[in-house]
Amino acid sequence: MKKEILAGYVALAIVSLFWGTSYTASKIGNTYMPAIFLAGVRLFVAGLIMTAFFLCKKYQLPSGDNLKKVFFQGMLLLFLGNGLVTWALEFISSGLAAIIAALTPLFIALFSIFFSKSAKVSVWMFAGLALGLAGVCIIFYDYLGQFGNRSFMTGISMSLLSVLAWSFGSVYSSRQKLSLNILFSVGLQMFMSGTLLLGICFISGKYVNLIHAPAAGWYALLYLIVIGSFLCYSAYVFAISKLPPTLVSVYAYINPVVAILLGWILLKEKMNAHMLLGTVIILYGVYLVNREYNKQGI
Repeated sequence: MKKEILAGYVALAIVSLFWGTSYTASKIGNTYMPAIFLAGVRLFVAGLIMTAFFLCKKYQLPSGDNLKKVFFQGMLLLFLGNGLVTWALEFISSGLAAIIAALTPLFIALFSIFFSKSAKVSVWMFAGLALGLAGVCIIFYDYLGQFGNRSFMTGISMSLLSVLAWSFGSVYSSRQKLSLNILFSVGLQMFMSGTLLLGICFISGKYVNLIHAPAAGWYALLYLIVIGSFLCYSAYVFAISKLPPTLVSVYAYINPVVAILLGWILLKEKMNAHMLLGTVIILYGVYLVNREYNKQGI
């Protein structure tokens, strides 16, 4: 058990350090191919390889209740969570999307309280929620002129829906005990989600011939497959199965910092005092909510 918990912490460290880079890679990839196609190919290829690996090792496909749980987790975390945030990057910067994603621990705590019979919302939790909202307002001060921009609001709405789906999916996944290898489950989730996303692409016409994609587009796609899906998503699902979801959600404190810095350095995205101050306030508000939730020992 101690080895499993230690492995969970190692997986959490991988997610915390590397997952923030996927925002920048997705933003670069979106320059050369439709976002939903990028997300679909990334998940489909990674899922196909992982699923094929376990089938070759004579693992049996899950059936009945297990298959339903794997499918539902994939829909929440990948089809909606990952698909929507990748699509949102067509409309907003990678740094702004990462800042919105920093609200994930807050919603994970709220969903955990909702599912718990004994957890209660304390005064400090309300204070944390208020701080989080204040931080969001400070960040969006510089974007007031864009609130009438339909594309900008579409990106913001998609990012928020992505956070809600990912947060609910994380809490749901942590409460499901599958009689299935964790990484096999990850492969199936990616394969099913990627298949659905690609189906939408071909129906809507939002796809490109990858043969004609430039090198930068291929590099971004390969990075997302190897680092974003194989490494980070597998590590996340493993961590969420071994550690409390509110503890695992601390990765969201680090990811925005990585994404903002990379976006500023590589993509010349905006970074100013309002954005930095708002991010710090959001993260402190999230910290207060998580601290109060963990005090209740749930």
